[in-house]
Amino acid sequence: MRIDKVLWYLRLARSRAVAQAMAHEGHIRLNGRRIERAHQQIVIGDVLTVPVGREVHVLEVLAMPMRRGPASEARTHYRVLDGTAVDPIAAAAPSAFQEGFPQP
Repeated sequence: MRIDKVLWYLRLARSRAVAQAMAHEGHIRLNGRRIERAHQQIVIGDVLTVPVGREVHVLEVLAMPMRRGPASEARTHYRVLDGTAVDPIAAAAPSAFQEGFPQP
C-alpha cells in the first residue's frame, strides 16, 4: 500500500494531501531510509519514522488498514517503538511522596 494512504488511514496526517507533502519533503523514513515519494510501497513489518507535531515517532506496521476509521482502530495497526510514555504528562509528574513528604 502507498505510504501516503497508510499515514492518512493511521491518522498520522490530517489529510492525504498533507501525507503526500510529508513524503515529498523527505520528513519520513522507512526502515531507516529517507522517503521522497508518496507512492512508496510499504508492507507489514516495516518501521516508519514519522514527525507528529513537535515529536518524532518510530512505529512498526502490524497490519494494513483498509479504511480511515476511528483513532482507536487505527492504533491497532501499529506498535510504537520509540519508548515514549503513553501519557507524557502523567509520566513526568512526580508523586507526592517524592516531593519532600517524609517516608514512613
